[in-house]
Amino acid sequence: MKTVMARSSQDFSKRHFHWTNKVGNEDEEVPPKLETISKIIEEDRKEGEKVAAPEAPRRAAIAQATRRKLQAVAVSRLRSVLTVFNKNRSNLPLGLGPRVVGTLFGYRRGHVHFAFQKDPTSRPAFLIELATPISGLVREMASGLVRIALECDKEKEEEKKYVRLQEESLWRTYCNGKKCGFATRRECGEKDWEILKAVEPISMGVGVLPGKGDETGSDGELMYMRAKFERIVGSRDSEAFYMMNPDSNGAPELSIYLLRV
Repeated sequence: MKTVMARSSQDFSKRHFHWTNKVGNEDEEVPPKLETISKIIEEDRKEGEKVAAPEAPRRAAIAQATRRKLQAVAVSRLRSVLTVFNKNRSNLPLGLGPRVVGTLFGYRRGHVHFAFQKDPTSRPAFLIELATPISGLVREMASGLVRIALECDKEKEEEKKYVRLQEESLWRTYCNGKKCGFATRRECGEKDWEILKAVEPISMGVGVLPGKGDETGSDGELMYMRAKFERIVGSRDSEAFYMMNPDSNGAPELSIYLLRV
């Protein structure tokens, strides 16, 4: 009886339950542990770094070479710009220093001209023609003191733009306190440059140059006075030029003032 019951219970269990093998079965594939996976990942990472390591110095060298090339190009362009700027700047007459060469000249029946140069060989940075005749200025110099003031107007605020004082075109003229009409700034022409070249060897002095046949007949002689001047800049609206006399024995004192009021 017991044998029959045992067999029937075994059949029932096999019929209604599906038994599986134990985890420790040697024939079943066991999943890898977590520590093993981490070790594999770490080894792969190290292997990748070993492969990429030779590439890092090469990339750094390429980047450094590129930076050097860009810097060289930038420096080359800057030098070329400065070279062009300096060439153009050297042709400009502006830029007077604290010591300038001043020349007063004019024909006997003509007007007074003033020219200020940075040096005897340079083009005048400031050339102006006064309405005063040269004969009148000679009479003023006989007193031993001549002060010439040139005044121009400031621009209105709404029209204001930066203009160098020496670039102003129209001036009111005063000689020893007396109004003497207007003066105009002019460009250095061929005749003006010929006169300045003729007196270039003279550092200081007064004299007469023979005139040409087409200059007002017998009065075509050109009078000049040449000296060094000390330039004082008070502001962007005021400058003064004082004639420098090595020995003031009987030599006239001449001062010229530029004012923007």
